[in-house]
Amino acid sequence: MKPLPRTARAYIVCAALGAGACALPALLPPSPTPWATAGLLTALYALCELPARCRLLGRGPGGSVALGAGSFFPVLLAAALLLPPAAAALTALPGGLLARVEEPPAGWRRAWRASATALAAWAAARTAAALGAPAALGAGPAGPGLPRALLPALAAALVFCLVLTALDGGIRATADALPLRAAWRGLLGRALAPHLVHGLAGLMMGVLWRSAHGPAAALLVLLPMYISCWVFAQYHHERAAHQATIRALVQAVDIKDSYTRGHSERVGDASALIARELGMDGDRLDTIRFAGILHDVGKLGVPTRVLRKDGPLTPEERRIIELHPEYGHEMIRGIGFLGEARDAVLHHHERIDGSGYPYGLRGEEIPECARVVAVADAFDAMTSTRSYSRARPVATALAELERCAGSHFDPRMVAALVRALGRRGHPHAGEAGSGGDRQADAATADGTGGQVPAPRAPGPPARQDRGARTSPRGPA
Repeated sequence: MKPLPRTARAYIVCAALGAGACALPALLPPSPTPWATAGLLTALYALCELPARCRLLGRGPGGSVALGAGSFFPVLLAAALLLPPAAAALTALPGGLLARVEEPPAGWRRAWRASATALAAWAAARTAAALGAPAALGAGPAGPGLPRALLPALAAALVFCLVLTALDGGIRATADALPLRAAWRGLLGRALAPHLVHGLAGLMMGVLWRSAHGPAAALLVLLPMYISCWVFAQYHHERAAHQATIRALVQAVDIKDSYTRGHSERVGDASALIARELGMDGDRLDTIRFAGILHDVGKLGVPTRVLRKDGPLTPEERRIIELHPEYGHEMIRGIGFLGEARDAVLHHHERIDGSGYPYGLRGEEIPECARVVAVADAFDAMTSTRSYSRARPVATALAELERCAGSHFDPRMVAALVRALGRRGHPHAGEAGSGGDRQADAATADGTGGQVPAPRAPGPPARQDRGARTSPRGPA
């Protein structure tokens, strides 16, 4: 277990002191806290978090996925709309201390969760009060009004999200020794939409709470929120299962072909680099990465003596190893989530001029995913040390790819790789076995020397991997 750094512990202590200072006025006389509402909301949030501590109750239908953090934030946002700021902060504390934690140290993690949510609830309640939420929800003579309360509710949800993400970025920076910019990167983008949805659910709870139907009706809002959070958790659980399946296949290939260990992961990263440069994102980007990682899975069907042979292959051995794309496609054809990645596994040794295998496809007949992986595969093969070849400098490998663009490789994919490496650098620069000329790799990685030289006269053939054909024109 990695110990929690002192800076992180000090950060949590400061957050706890701040949360205590925010909640304390609710307990001191004369307090304006409506204890009936505050007590019910506090108990409701604590009861919602408590089942996650139970191995049986804390799992979704079917017993597959534990409830995720944030499933019951609508209760806290309803408290921010219905209660004074100090009482809203107090509402978050018991539930935060009872929350499920996946990793040790559990005490510190629970203290952090309780403190962060209390501070966020306090800030949200201050925002809602400043924008007139109490009057809009019926504290005034007009009674509860949904349209008037919409702006305070959304503003409160936004502030809740901003405070939580700011605090979470701080704990990541102190616990993992990350720069602040890196610690906060992506947090707000991932959290904003869910918190705004939670804010609308909290508004519905507040309106129903103050309506003639009373608190019992407000509880109905939690049911669809629970279902939506469970579906979201199922999605992430399924993605984790996909990743585990792919890791198992890649580990099997690495064990069998130890000379190319790490090659699959590097090709997956390079494929994603090209795809991102081409404007692909989301599920398509994940599919391209999966394709790169699994492109050589068919080597599991090739005899080990052929894969590990030093020196040239005989024609018969080459025919055997050239079957690996078909073996790979057959192995993964039933894995539905891979989508077009299956086509990339089958066709990543096809060439633009039709001289590739297994089917001799040419040009646009080759699936786009396969054309991306072919470039990423050749690039990593040239910049990695193999049993049969030394690693080339990154700039030399890129020049070779450019020379073979239009015959072996899709020029658009090659150009995308050159641009991406020029901006972002070699994703595996400095790794053992990922390059021969370390100075060239480092220059490309920091963007100071990554210019691709003009294509040179044809040199010795570069072999893409043990499944490639030898060609006088360059990488196979």
